[in-house]
Amino acid sequence: MTLIAVSFGSNINRESNIRTSVNEIRARYPRAIFSSVFKSEAVGFKGPYFLNLAATYQSDLGIEDVLSELHRIEDRLGRERSKDEMSSRTIDLDLLLYGDGIFYDDGFDVPRKEILDSAHVLKPLSDILPHMVHPVIGETLGTLWDKTPAPKKALLTEAPLTL
Repeated sequence: MTLIAVSFGSNINRESNIRTSVNEIRARYPRAIFSSVFKSEAVGFKGPYFLNLAATYQSDLGIEDVLSELHRIEDRLGRERSKDEMSSRTIDLDLLLYGDGIFYDDGFDVPRKEILDSAHVLKPLSDILPHMVHPVIGETLGTLWDKTPAPKKALLTEAPLTL
């Protein structure tokens, strides 16, 4: 079994799409752990705010099958993929971590580079895996969050969404 970490984001029918995608993961992985939900502004484009969270669970699937599983959930929720990834979306499920593996040479953005760049990814992930060591940086996710500059942290607010 491999530890999987996934980020969730939605800015179209946010609450419904977040709940549905969480329920799909929960149905397949009943022991999954979910972070709190956070509200963040759209990054890289003008659009409605996002709801974001992270989940972690154990899976016996290979990395390609995990990604396929996440894409199927996105497809069922009407995710439209375009060359312009900086746009509104029904749901965005990104594989953040696949165990402690580094898969850049295999063509996968795992560990996801957004972990280090985006407060809306790092904060929820560090809340549920504070002691996990980032496979590239070698520091715990909790330490990385603690080192995040205050202006970046201010971009997030906890959302009152119960999952």
